[in-house]
Amino acid sequence: QVFPSQDPLDRADFNAVEYINTLFPTEQSLANIDEVVNKIRLKIRRLDDNIRTVVRGQTNVGQDGRQALEEAQKAIQQLFGKIKDIKDKAEKSEQMVKEITRDIKQLDHAKRHLTTSITTLNHLHMLAGGVDSLEAMTRRRQYGEVANLLQGVVNVLEHFNKYMGIPQIRQLSERVKAAQNELGQQILADFEEAFPSQGTKRPGGPSNVLRDACLVANVLDPRIKQEIIKKFIKQHLSEYLVLFQENQDVAWLDKIDRRYAWIKRQLVDYEEKYGRMFPQEWCMTERIAVEFCHVTRTELAKIMRTRAKEIEVKLLLFAIQRTTNFEGLLAKRFSGCTLADGTVKKPEVPPPSTNPFLEDETGTETDEIVIEKSDTDKPKKPKVPDNPFHGIVSKCFEPHLYVYIESQDKNLGELIDRFVADFKAQGPPKPNVDEGGAVLPSCADLFVYYKKCMVQCSQLSTGEPMIALTTIFQKYLREYAWKILSGNLPKTTSSSGGLTITSLLKEKEGSEVAKFTLEELCLICSILSTAEYCLATTQQLEEKLKEKVDASLVERINLTGEMDTFSIVISNSIQLLVQDLDAACDPALTAMSKMQWQNVEHVGDQSPYVTSVILHIKQNVPIIRDNLASTRKYFTQFCIKFANSFIPKFINHLFKCKPISMVGAEQLLLDTHSLKMVLLDLPSIGSQVVRKAPASYTKIVVKGMTRAEMILKVVMAPHEPPVVFVDNYIKLLADCSTDTFQKILDMKGLKRSEQSSMLDLFRQRLPAPPSGVENAGSLSLSAPTPEQESSRIRKLEKLIKKRL
Repeated sequence: QVFPSQDPLDRADFNAVEYINTLFPTEQSLANIDEVVNKIRLKIRRLDDNIRTVVRGQTNVGQDGRQALEEAQKAIQQLFGKIKDIKDKAEKSEQMVKEITRDIKQLDHAKRHLTTSITTLNHLHMLAGGVDSLEAMTRRRQYGEVANLLQGVVNVLEHFNKYMGIPQIRQLSERVKAAQNELGQQILADFEEAFPSQGTKRPGGPSNVLRDACLVANVLDPRIKQEIIKKFIKQHLSEYLVLFQENQDVAWLDKIDRRYAWIKRQLVDYEEKYGRMFPQEWCMTERIAVEFCHVTRTELAKIMRTRAKEIEVKLLLFAIQRTTNFEGLLAKRFSGCTLADGTVKKPEVPPPSTNPFLEDETGTETDEIVIEKSDTDKPKKPKVPDNPFHGIVSKCFEPHLYVYIESQDKNLGELIDRFVADFKAQGPPKPNVDEGGAVLPSCADLFVYYKKCMVQCSQLSTGEPMIALTTIFQKYLREYAWKILSGNLPKTTSSSGGLTITSLLKEKEGSEVAKFTLEELCLICSILSTAEYCLATTQQLEEKLKEKVDASLVERINLTGEMDTFSIVISNSIQLLVQDLDAACDPALTAMSKMQWQNVEHVGDQSPYVTSVILHIKQNVPIIRDNLASTRKYFTQFCIKFANSFIPKFINHLFKCKPISMVGAEQLLLDTHSLKMVLLDLPSIGSQVVRKAPASYTKIVVKGMTRAEMILKVVMAPHEPPVVFVDNYIKLLADCSTDTFQKILDMKGLKRSEQSSMLDLFRQRLPAPPSGVENAGSLSLSAPTPEQESSRIRKLEKLIKKRL
């Protein structure tokens, strides 16, 4: 089908019978059959006409196509001819333009060459005249004119670099070099004459000739300038080396002030006499000061090596303080631009403190702290501007800082001993005052001293001495943790006589432990708060030490061990509080297990043992909560640990209550619910402000006490029929342990024969154990039955087959 059509005659599935039926659906419609036949005949004639017209039209198409192709070929040939004509005309035009501009090009080249020749001749004339004048002025020492002329001659000579093959140009260049060498030697001789290195003590004064000579030296080889500077500074400091020789009394550290006073006078003297002789950009004053620093560092290092045994801490700190003050003075006076010529590198100054560890207690620092007031008064910026002179002299003290480190070791040892003595003398914090649970003041004193030492040492050195100081810090953090904190935790009355992990964690059935007094509870809370403060501050201390020390040594600073020590103290303190309250509740639980529950006749209010437990909780918990108000998370930990300790113990004592009557079980269920309500309210018990207990704690209490309630509900259920009882047990407790089921049967007071049949039924009714860990753990508590053994063997065989 070429064109779409709605005519049924054009359809691919045309059916003549159906078409006729559509034309004549009834017999009556046959009456107009002639009209339909005429219409179809007319349609056939029209189709024949159309076909005839199309066939005739196709006979002329081939002839018309050939004619159109011939016309197109003729048009292409004409176009090609026109393009060729245009190309020929363009070539002729190009040739014509070349002929017209040939003369202009020659003139342009001539002009360019002539201009270059004139310029070069002018430069040559200037160079020749300049060389002659330079040689004449050099002989007459007219350095003022030479300085300007020499720079011009050198600049002109650069234009002749490509003409050095010409003998005359090469000769002029050699004359300029010779004049420069002669000027250099002559200027050095003039300075040697004016400032002799040996012989007469008094050097000659400044002169205009030497001032102009310095300007010439700026243009000459840089080595000439360096030689002048070196000789002048050496001559200027020659007196210093004599006055402060190693064998002189003033050379020792106690008179280090005299060295810096001498250089200050010399710098003032230089400014007055020679300030205008040297160009400003030579920075001669700074160069003299820097060379003085290098010489002083070398001399001090030499004399300290010789007299190392005489160095004391106070003397060393005095010398370092005076030296760093002098370096700070240099930083204010000079920019440090000449230090690139020296051997001293810019020390890396640590970034400013963004940690509160160094921002507190600034008023308590003594004058011994080697830190300039100007530095402390500066506003805090992202980075403190470097002092380029820091360490330029004081670097020599670094090898002797072991004296300072040993001194700090001794001082910290004495400080810890004083803390121990003060604690013994003053005793623990008094309760009922705001001191209870407060951080011990000694820890704040310790960290203030640490801060002072750290700032002091970082001013002295940020290298290995800081690592040595960190080791000292670690040592006394551990000593503080054990001597002041752990050493003062109240001892339990266990036979071991001391506080050990075993005595803390081991539960002694039936042993009555004396309760801690109010003072002892407050002391434990105070030690816990102090340990938490120490833990947080030690972390800040580690961060600050890493900021202060050199980047290459950061990895060697690690206070994790000390933080773990304080965490152990916190854990021990919490465990002591839990153990104390737990032990106080033990007699009440023992009384519960010894009651004759089969003789209880009616359900009344809560039992006396519940009242006793609640009384102990109300006595201890508010005290602990108030004393741990600043460390709320550790009070939550205490509550969680107590719940994890008390609830299993309560359930164990519950199993000892046997036999139990129906009424007795109801009474125990009432008691269990009362204890559950008290435990849920434990975090805010006795508090005016009621807070919602943490979700983690509530979950533990609900899970544990609900299990106790389920045990009692199972005990209350009738054991006949046995199948219903067993299914009820499995549904309520979901405990597959035969040991637990045995205990339930004992609580009900069933006979051994009944228990045996019940246990067999229980094993049969047990659901297929999943491959989880929980059921495996509960089953492992009891001895495996033969059925369990056979099932284990079958599982093992399957596992071996899978592996193979």
